[in-house]
Amino acid sequence: MQTTKYNRITNNEREEISRSLALGMSIPEISKELGRNRVTIFREINRNSGKIGYRAFSACRRAQDSAGSRRRGKTRLDKDKRLRTYVLQSLTQQWSPKGISERLKIEYPLNMEMRISHEAIYRYIYVLPRGELKRTLIRALRQEHAYRHNHKAGERSETRGKIADMLSIEERPVEVEDRTVPGHWEGDLILGKNKQSALGTLVERTTRYTILVPLGDKKDAVSVREAFAKAFYSFPTELKKTLTYDQGKEMSEHKRFTIDTGIEVYFAHPSSPWERGTNENTNGLLRQYFPKGTDFTKISVRTINQVQRKLNDRPRAVLNYLKPDEMINVLVALKV
Repeated sequence: MQTTKYNRITNNEREEISRSLALGMSIPEISKELGRNRVTIFREINRNSGKIGYRAFSACRRAQDSAGSRRRGKTRLDKDKRLRTYVLQSLTQQWSPKGISERLKIEYPLNMEMRISHEAIYRYIYVLPRGELKRTLIRALRQEHAYRHNHKAGERSETRGKIADMLSIEERPVEVEDRTVPGHWEGDLILGKNKQSALGTLVERTTRYTILVPLGDKKDAVSVREAFAKAFYSFPTELKKTLTYDQGKEMSEHKRFTIDTGIEVYFAHPSSPWERGTNENTNGLLRQYFPKGTDFTKISVRTINQVQRKLNDRPRAVLNYLKPDEMINVLVALKV
């Protein structure tokens, strides 16, 4: 007598179904072999491309996606359209789930319906069925945390120690260290494919406000000095105090830069990226938009400006989930 089972088809059974069909077995024969109702076997085969097209791998994947859809139906994000819209839009702006969760509390302080934990956001993403939305959201979560390695050990002796009249980071004003006074910046270059192009990055230490400076293939000292000075042109004097930089030769015109901007340049010790930690962390975030190997001569100024806006509109844990834009705008308004 055939045993009737009502529990779901397992992946091992799907493998058996696939092999049995390849051997030319009929549905009644397969159902008897597996101890399953023949209707169950018929439906399993029929919903997965029929006898000719049935493949265990595809059937397993479809079942997994279907299970994910059922689980998602119980989540808050599926039930609350307004909350879901906010979360999805924020994810596509590369905000972290933790940042989204904390930012909701700031933007909707009295609305308890606009609340969700970062764990719930992660769960929602990973149980989405396979498709473009899931791929897009998972890509938005990725960050490169490793430091950049723009210079190999054998090259440092050729690019360091050649800058005249350097001011060491040890001579930098004490107020820079505690971040209580705005106007102190850190700077660097992100090098592009084969080190033939570059993007300048300038980050304010107190607000984490970021300026991206398009350079293309012009990364010589004169070009960098002129581009950086232009980037600072519209800032009030109170927000232009110091710039901490590594000992890259692109900053060899630092004295002229100081004359042009009023910003005193201090140089970190060789191979000490932690002395410009704010800038290094920002460069790590930037790799989410410009992966290693990017050719910056092919990236438009418009695209670079869009990324700058995204970075400055991104809630930061270190700012209690305020945005750099909000922080810098308050400071500028106070100086007007």
